[in-house]
Amino acid sequence: MPPPRQPTAETRPRALVIDRAWRSLGPGPESLSGPGGAPLTRTVKLIVLPLVVRPALRPELGADFLGPAEAARLDALIRESGPRLVATAQWFTLLKKARRALGVVAGNPQDLYFQRCFELATEHGAPSTGADAVARAVVEEVADAGGGRTVEALKGHLADAGRRARLDAELAAAWERRTTAPATGTADAAQAAQAAHAAHAAHAADTAVTADTADAADAADTTDAADAADTADAVRLAAEALDACGGPGGSPAYAAMVGAGHGTLFGRALWVRAGGFWGAEGLPASLGLTARQVPPRPETGHGASTATLPAPLDRTLFERLFVVLQSSARREELPTVPELVSREVGRSCAPLGLHDESLRVAVVLGGRLAVGLDPLGTGETLPGRTAAHRAVNGRWRREASVLRARRMTVSDRPDPDGGALEALARDLRTPWVAYMRRLWVRLHGRDVRDAPLADLASAWAMLDGVARSVMMDHRARVRSALRALSAPPAAADVAPAEPRSA
Repeated sequence: MPPPRQPTAETRPRALVIDRAWRSLGPGPESLSGPGGAPLTRTVKLIVLPLVVRPALRPELGADFLGPAEAARLDALIRESGPRLVATAQWFTLLKKARRALGVVAGNPQDLYFQRCFELATEHGAPSTGADAVARAVVEEVADAGGGRTVEALKGHLADAGRRARLDAELAAAWERRTTAPATGTADAAQAAQAAHAAHAAHAADTAVTADTADAADAADTTDAADAADTADAVRLAAEALDACGGPGGSPAYAAMVGAGHGTLFGRALWVRAGGFWGAEGLPASLGLTARQVPPRPETGHGASTATLPAPLDRTLFERLFVVLQSSARREELPTVPELVSREVGRSCAPLGLHDESLRVAVVLGGRLAVGLDPLGTGETLPGRTAAHRAVNGRWRREASVLRARRMTVSDRPDPDGGALEALARDLRTPWVAYMRRLWVRLHGRDVRDAPLADLASAWAMLDGVARSVMMDHRARVRSALRALSAPPAAADVAPAEPRSA
């Protein structure tokens, strides 16, 4: 993977080129735009980049920063696609109307319909006579494609009292076995070796003729030393892997971590409040994956809301699957609801709430990356920065919202905007909170689909993608706060949209 092109006096951010070209289209694609007229994040991700820009065919347009010729080409592509994008927006409005008429509530409309609307705009142009019937058929087709894999189906499946009782019993049994059951995935050999070592130590203790308190203390010291060695090995390999991220070559460190079961090691450490992975004082061992001292035993649950979801490892079975079903654009690729629930019982009681070892290792790498994120440039984070840290931190610090937050952080004056932006600035002081939460959700989605991270390049694409997502989300929140602060009182008092719940 080539290193990202760095900004120069001649280059322009690709995001800025897209933003200005989009605004030049006028009010036509309004339903694909945010309140300020810029394209929505999903518009860029689902329509502009894959369907208009098509970096796979035009790799020169795939960089974060574009030279004058590339920027002009990108601008021209978007302007030339203007009529089709306006038609896409009109089809999206029509599909949302059909969705409401049919009473469909599952899934995010943007995820489900954006690309279908572009296809309709390409095939039919702007909606005309008969478009209502076409829109209705598309909504029904997308709904049927889920094959009953909906939040409503999940709620119905868990509504049966007998089934809930069985699930509660299965969860209790799986939780009791969690520290003795062998790990899944490629770490089986490592876990077997650890079990054999433990059995050998126990046998030696049982057969010792003169065992006493000192012998027990020595055995405990030996175990502690072995755990410390494993932790040190995981830290060393994680640093090597992160330093190889984004570079032209690979590194055997990632495969070594997977083979040694270092993700499982970290997950089981959380159950006994063991830390030492991050190299800094004051950081919770879970990095926000749980709000408890140790992760609690999962419950079955009966409802969920995006506005009140707890930390990932504190979620019920219902909440874990609610997120999967709500965020899946291609639900037909998921197992059926009964199978989803059955698998989630074991997964929720596994180390880090994940089955696949490569995904568990990605949590460890993500944590090492996350605690070294330093958007404000304070230099108060972990030493030993890697190539991954330099790439992500450099991107963060070029954000205008981060630059303003940095000024607010070092200033003795209070936030002139009444605290709205100060709250966002605080988020930049602990960026690992949002990062780890979003990383876990994406890894959980892959685990549900049996999609491991095969190599370091795949893991880095995931880690870097989450960092970009968190950065863009923070940017959107800053813009929203600025709009609210500058809006007239009547406009600022408009109630926000209701969160999704079930």
